[in-house]
Amino acid sequence: MTRSYVTENSAQRARLRALVDRLTDAELARPLDAGWTVAAVLAHVAFWDQRALTLIERWERDGRGSTPRPIDGNDVDWINDSAKALCLALPPRAAARLAVATSEAVDRRVEGLSDELVAANAAAGHPINLLRAEHRREHLDEIEHALAGKKTR
Repeated sequence: MTRSYVTENSAQRARLRALVDRLTDAELARPLDAGWTVAAVLAHVAFWDQRALTLIERWERDGRGSTPRPIDGNDVDWINDSAKALCLALPPRAAARLAVATSEAVDRRVEGLSDELVAANAAAGHPINLLRAEHRREHLDEIEHALAGKKTR
């Protein structure tokens, strides 16, 4: 079973860690589009990584009876909007550290998944996105462009 997502996750996790290590507190507090800040976007990334981690842990613990259902794309916006206030409330440095720690934890779990669970996830329609790199890349690009003075989305 191919697991190319492991390499991609690792690369984006390293990129995330390097960004967090070099950002100043002022950069973490920098405003972005739609009322977000750099730190809040990092907390948002941590939130979605934590969701994946929680689903994996529950599925491994409870077995097939707890197969997660794929998230409805229509729900993503209201979920993000609902979590935004919490993401903004976190101290910026804590949000940045949380993003790194959560990415490390979920990637370890994803790397250690059994072939059976990977196959079951695929058969269920990929309710757990094992390619965590995709979401990280999107937001790391957004942050880096904003810090370079380019317009974000």
